[in-house]
Amino acid sequence: MMRAAAADARVIGLAGGLPAEAQFPKRALARAFLRAVRRAGAPALQYGWAEGSARLRGFVAGRLRARGAVVQPDDVIITSGAQQAIALALELAARPRDLVGVGAETYPAALELIRARGLSPVARWDGPPVRYAMPAVHNPRGDALPAAERAELLGTGGAIVEDDAYAELRFDGAPARPLLADAPERVLHVGTLSKTLSPGLRIGWLVVPARLRERAVELKQGSDLQASSLGQAIAETYLLGDGQDLPGVDWDARLARLRRFYRRRATLLGRALRSALPEWRFTAPEGGFAIWAHAPEAPRAVDELAFLRAAVAAGVSFDPGSTFRPDRAPHPLAVRLCFSAASVTSFPEAARRLAHAWRRIGEPGVVTDDVASVRA
Repeated sequence: MMRAAAADARVIGLAGGLPAEAQFPKRALARAFLRAVRRAGAPALQYGWAEGSARLRGFVAGRLRARGAVVQPDDVIITSGAQQAIALALELAARPRDLVGVGAETYPAALELIRARGLSPVARWDGPPVRYAMPAVHNPRGDALPAAERAELLGTGGAIVEDDAYAELRFDGAPARPLLADAPERVLHVGTLSKTLSPGLRIGWLVVPARLRERAVELKQGSDLQASSLGQAIAETYLLGDGQDLPGVDWDARLARLRRFYRRRATLLGRALRSALPEWRFTAPEGGFAIWAHAPEAPRAVDELAFLRAAVAAGVSFDPGSTFRPDRAPHPLAVRLCFSAASVTSFPEAARRLAHAWRRIGEPGVVTDDVASVRA
């Protein structure tokens, strides 16, 4: 159903954490591609080392040092996106059947990966030997980990997988100090360029405690030999230049533009939701790509899947709240609404369609499996 909705031009897509196409630097990446493939020896088209490009690792290390972490280029392993970095981190930190603390809600693909590894996600920090957290900008809530909860997480002991995917997209422009800076001996730090540059390049990274690095490189090599040479070469050339007459991008200026762009979208979608669904509750996000919205309490429980079907039939999609919860609970009903990729001019209509589906699914006598008549 979600794949069909994504392919249907009539459906306004508020599902999926996709960056905006308008923010892809297509011309600059095309120039970087041409420079990379023409470089002597064609390293962009050749095999490389499992740990990845030295210049790219240097860029990542520098960004983390600016936020307070003690990181050198040799500490960084370039991965095929953040998802592979999370997978490697879990393999390094957890044993079969371990509990993994994740909080009340978190990134669905991480939950799926945890379960696929034979591990069990639980909504608490205290007790599990491994924790997975998004402390800088949370997905789906879009907030930072509160100071007290951060202190609790750091004080529990055991390994922490820190997913930093949205850290540089805080709307106030101040990326939080990473957990890696405070507990480098037990934090496995995950980052990515997917949200700030392009997911198609598949550039992520992993920083692990020194005692685990050799094993991490072995696992990376056994998984796929290396992250794409071409993707790394394009990203490296775009970010740092070619060492001749092509300069690197002003990354901080780009991030400032992205923050303004996504903050405006968050504001406009929030305004549309308050107008069309005033009884719904949400907190304006501090960063990221989405609003996490709670439905009002209803006299009877509303079927989450039926609501999704009604919404898609009405011409709007969302991410169901159950996919973000470790126990997959559909109640209390909540949805993730992504403002990142849809047209801002569609937000008022998207909110109206969502409100129409909500009213329709709450009407007595509505057959939830028959939503053909709901299209607005």
